[in-house]
Amino acid sequence: MLQIQHLTITHRRDLRVLLQDFSFALRPGDRAALIGEEGNGKSTLLRLLYREELVQEYVEYSGVILKNGEIPGYLPQELTEEEKRLPVSAFCAAVPAFYDASPRELAALAAQRGLDPAVWYDDRPLGGLSGGEKIRLQLALLDLQRPTLLLLDEPSNDLDADALAALEDYLLDSPVPVLYVSHDETLLSRTANVLIHLELVRRKTEPRYTVARQSYDAYTAQRQASLEHQVQMAEQEERDHRKQMEKYQQIYQRVDHEQRVITRANPGGGRLLKKKMKAVLSQGRRLEREYEQRTRLPDVEEAVLAGFDPSVTLPPGKAVLELDLPVLSAGDRELARNIRLRVMGGEKIGLTGANGAGKTTLLRHIARMLLPRRDIRVGYMPQDYTEWVEADCTPAEYLAACLQQQGGSGESAHQCLTRARTFLGSLKYTPEEMEHPASELSGGQKAKLLLLRLILEKDDVLLLDEPTRNFSPLSQPVVRRVLQDFGGSMIAVSHDRRFLSEVCDTVYRLMPEGLVPAEKDLL
Repeated sequence: MLQIQHLTITHRRDLRVLLQDFSFALRPGDRAALIGEEGNGKSTLLRLLYREELVQEYVEYSGVILKNGEIPGYLPQELTEEEKRLPVSAFCAAVPAFYDASPRELAALAAQRGLDPAVWYDDRPLGGLSGGEKIRLQLALLDLQRPTLLLLDEPSNDLDADALAALEDYLLDSPVPVLYVSHDETLLSRTANVLIHLELVRRKTEPRYTVARQSYDAYTAQRQASLEHQVQMAEQEERDHRKQMEKYQQIYQRVDHEQRVITRANPGGGRLLKKKMKAVLSQGRRLEREYEQRTRLPDVEEAVLAGFDPSVTLPPGKAVLELDLPVLSAGDRELARNIRLRVMGGEKIGLTGANGAGKTTLLRHIARMLLPRRDIRVGYMPQDYTEWVEADCTPAEYLAACLQQQGGSGESAHQCLTRARTFLGSLKYTPEEMEHPASELSGGQKAKLLLLRLILEKDDVLLLDEPTRNFSPLSQPVVRRVLQDFGGSMIAVSHDRRFLSEVCDTVYRLMPEGLVPAEKDLL
């Protein structure tokens, strides 16, 4: 059993405490989900529990982590650039357990994970696989290692519908306890039986955690009801206090007035008024003490994201895309044929399909068609954030460079940097986080940065590749609402079932024979 006792994690760069005095035991049968806003230390906690050296460069910790002979299996949120350049076969061969498995066992495991049995010997760079194929392969390699507990950081990222269903079954049937981070609300609803909610409140200065041994839906419903009740109590007590203070002020002013106008001819009356004033002041102090002990408005971490400018719209008759693609290929591999897609102004199109079907390849083809056009402003959010954000670039530098590229305002580099910091502050980035290199940001923080760039650029056509994949489940409703309110056109690749259902007007499934309409209620 994994035991954590009084664990405190502190960021080395800015001495910010991410987690304080955290105690928890991962028991047999637990499917414990870590939830919380972006940058709260969920991935850091998983890395630390797996191997201390993965985090020692940027955090320090105190407390006790007892693994009690457990063999942890770890799935990272992101592969390193070095790993992405490795041939798939070399990546697999780096796992010692790979050599202990027979060809028959490897073939069976690949089939179980929905992979081509030849994947183990593939010479393509690992980065050449689709996002879902990478996750499937890493989960298969974990199976080979036979861990006694699992630490999974975003196992649902980029998985297609079949793989998500298989992952749900895998988690539900897991013979070993699991501690995982996921941003897929449906997956959390169906699999988690323990919730660990990490928060940073008071402008990210005070860490707080909640452990709830219940389902995700039960926890979020109970939390929302509790917050609403607390708000009602706080507002009622505030109203009662104002009424009491108004009455108190009236009594105080009357007694004070009587004291000031009393004559020397009635000294006994003066003594009585002094006693009365003493009683009034005592009542005032009692009201102040009661007010200090009042129910406070809940101090919770809220998901914050700026909305798109309402003036950004496209007329319904505007032809945004007329695509007629006979063959979609990746290198010498044919992915699909006869792809036809028409997108008009204001339409929001979702593209889904199996891992490796070519969705990202198709979106990149569409980007090459649309980005040179001058009659529309096109914003592109790739699946791999490193395509747009360099590892050593800070959020402030990145956003300031974007503002400067827009031009037209005559702002200096310093003014752009100041404005960038203002925008980041509105999204609850701390001053220290604004200066962290992108390599130290969480996936959700990078996603928020790219989405903010699209908002500031006032693009009227958005091309989004898995836009919600790294946002926390508590942020996702906000992200969906922001994209629902967007007045332009959107083409988004996604496996996020709630996003496709709630945001997209039409959803197509990419098949070898082309784009096929998908029923949103069956996603």
